[in-house]
Formats: sequence, structure tokens, C-alpha cells
Amino acid sequence: MTWGTRLFPALAAGLALLGPDAAWASEAAAAHGALPHVNGAAMGFLWVLPFIGILLSIALMPLWTPHFWHHHFGKVSAFWAAAFVVPYALQDGLFAATYQLAHTALQEYIPFIILLLALFTVAGGVRLKGTLVGTPEVNTLMLLVGTVIASWTGTTGASMLLIRPLIRALENRKYKVHVIVFFIFLVSNIGGALTPLGDPPLFLGFLKGVDFFWPTTHVFLPTVFSAGVLLVLFFVIDKALYAKEGPAPKVAAGSGESLGIDGKVNILFLAAIVGAVLMSGLWRPNVNFTIYHVDVALENVVRDALLLLIATASYKMTTQENRDANGFSWDAIKEVAKLFAGIFVSMIPAIAILRAGKEGALGSVVGAVTAPDGSPIDAAYFWFTGALSSFLDNAPTYLVFFNTAGGDAATLMSQHPGTLAAISAGAVFMGANSYIGNAPNFMVRSIAEEKGVAMPSFFGYMIWSVGILVPLFILDTFLFF
Repeated sequence: MTWGTRLFPALAAGLALLGPDAAWASEAAAAHGALPHVNGAAMGFLWVLPFIGILLSIALMPLWTPHFWHHHFGKVSAFWAAAFVVPYALQDGLFAATYQLAHTALQEYIPFIILLLALFTVAGGVRLKGTLVGTPEVNTLMLLVGTVIASWTGTTGASMLLIRPLIRALENRKYKVHVIVFFIFLVSNIGGALTPLGDPPLFLGFLKGVDFFWPTTHVFLPTVFSAGVLLVLFFVIDKALYAKEGPAPKVAAGSGESLGIDGKVNILFLAAIVGAVLMSGLWRPNVNFTIYHVDVALENVVRDALLLLIATASYKMTTQENRDANGFSWDAIKEVAKLFAGIFVSMIPAIAILRAGKEGALGSVVGAVTAPDGSPIDAAYFWFTGALSSFLDNAPTYLVFFNTAGGDAATLMSQHPGTLAAISAGAVFMGANSYIGNAPNFMVRSIAEEKGVAMPSFFGYMIWSVGILVPLFILDTFLFF
């Protein structure tokens, strides 16, 4: 008996465990005009195992097999994606599998990675030059600036703009990890809560009809309070650690430059990125293209084309000397692209189960946000949206609970503003709970490690987040939700 004849009966037996009924529509249904639909209500929990597998791989393999992980993390990501796609294709056919991959790629992953690529390329061309020294005062000021601009340049843009100057300022510091961890908390996450430009969940809300400045007014107090507490706490911690380090040099080693900005043209390119994203939310030509049965809106095609043009122009118009001095390389974006490709594919069934509501395997989670009288429980929305956004992509998680709360933006803004604020804050704030909660987290970690900062492991980072952020979010709950 060959390996193939042994493998397929085993896979068939395993498929019987995946759910009581077929979880997917068949290719025959597609032939009659129906497209494959992920029926989360009919899916067993075993469908989520590939997603759990990739999370555990990201968490444990850099610790257990760092050499293998460094050279083969892309293959590991592809393995877990295939662990979902292959059983799926065997159960419902190649057409269904290809359609779901095309849908995820065209509607989610490709726009996601193009936006990150544009922000990464443009922000990597802006160099803050000069003799910055990583004193507690300077570090706190940089975190404050990054937090303020994150809602306008996006958490990715703000993170890529400031992480390299911050690391250079820390060159002569002994204790650095806490600075990068608080940077992820503030600049890569919480700072993006005030506009749809700040973080993808809020942009999806904007596309669903939430007013552009609604988060600015209704999530302002939780954001300012949370950021203020973290900045004060950071300053106290950094001050204590700075004192332990003893005398420090007055200027960063090897720097004779005066303070200034190199690559100023990229500031204009950052503004162009903001304009392209905003355009796709406001312009509605009602023109769609169909690619492998997936509808792609013209405004999204134009946005992505503009972002690629902006990234190309930035790369061409920024001198290589400037990027070299900035420590720019493509390694971080390559890692994010490969790992998040596996994450996006393997989390398809997890999102489907959530969208099934009370009928799905996670129905108890969805049911827990509603009181017996049918009214929404704002604190539950904050915590469940946030907890799932810590490990799933926070944009579709936002949509799941947005729809669970009724899905009508006008009603939520007028009759249940607390609920919408809780969903918005949960999705943005708690993306800081893990490295994969928000894409900038991973990029910041990768750049820091590339520059020699010994960042904590997946679980090591979560010790920081659980110890600092969870108590803060409990306080937020009592004060605002």
C-alpha cells in the first residue's frame, strides 16, 4: 500500500470528526448560481485547530527551535494554511477551496498587506536625525507623539515612523525592552482609536456608516485616560531603570548631526496614503469587477493601485543612503506577509463560527453580550470583542460584534452609543494583548530584534500585557463601559 492510499482514508476518517453535517456548500450548488458559503453553525471545533496550531507555532517555535524557525517560518505558516485548505477541498471540492482562498486574498489579505507595505516603505524613508538620547523624558515624549499621530497616520504608519529613531536613541541604554513594549501598547494600538484612519476595525465601521468623527468624540475619554495612565506608568518605570544604569553619555554614540528630518518628501507620501484610504471610504462609483466569482469594488482597486504607486515613488525618491542610515530593510514586512498569510487562511473557520452567533460552537460567547431583556451589555461587548481581537484579526472581530449589536450604524450611534464605543475600544485597545493582535506589533518586534533588542517571547510579552493592560482595562470597564 502506497503512502497515498494510506493517507486519504485517514483524512476521510478525520473529516467525520469535523462536524455533524457538511460545513460547506458544494461545487454543484455553485453551478446553479450559489457560491460556497462557510456555514459556521455546522462546523465542529476541530476546524479551528489549524488556527490554534499557527498561534502555538508563533509562540513556541522561536523558543524551542530558533534556527529552524528563522529559516522556515514561511513554510510553517503554509503548513497550517494547508491543514485547513486540504481537508476543506477533500470535503467540498477544489472549487469551494479555491473560491474561499480567492475571497480571503482579494477582500482581506491583499488590501491588508498592500496598506502595510505602503506605510512600511514610506515611513521607512523618514529619518529623524540628530543627537537624541533615550532619557526617560525623551522616551516619554516620543511615545506621546506616536500616540497622538497614530489616529491620523494609522498605527502602522506611526509605528514605522518612530520605532527606528526610538531604537537609535536607546543605543546606550542597558534596559530597552520595556520601552519597546510600551511603544507597542501605545503607538501600535491604543493611539489609533480616535479615527477610522487609525486602525482597520474603525475603518470598517466607517464603511458601514459610522460617522468619521464619531470615535473621536465617543472613544476620546477612554483613549486619553488609558494613554495617560500608561505614559505616567512608563515614565516611572523608565526613570527607575535609568537611575540603575548609572552615568550615561550625553549624546548618542557616533552622532554629530543636529536635530532634523531627512526624507521629507515621505511626509507628503504619508498624507497621500491617508487620502487614498479616505477616498475608498467616501467614493462610491458602484462599479465592481469579478475575479473568480469574487466581487471587487472599483474604489478598492484604485486605492490599492494608488498605494502601490505611492510606495514605489517613495522608494525611488528616497536616497539609499538615507534608508541605510535609517536601518531600513525588508525583513520585517516579509515576516509579516508570510505569517499573516497563514493566519488569514487558517482563521476562516474561526470567524465563520463566530458569525454563526448563538448557533455556532462559540454561541455561548455571542450570547453572553446580551441581557435577558435583550439589551446589550456594554462591558461584555468590550471584553469579548477585545479578548478575541487579541488573537484573531481585530477587523472581522469588530464586524462580528457590530452585527451582533444590530448592525445598523445610525441606531447604534444614537440609541446604543455605549455599545458601539465598547466594541470600538475593545477591538483597538486589546490588539495590544499579544504580538498577533495587530500587525504593527509583529513589525515592531521584528525591527527591534533586527536591531539587537532581545524582545520577549510570545508568552513573555503576554506577561507584560496581562500584568499591565488587563488591570487598566478592568478600570476602563468600571469608568466607561
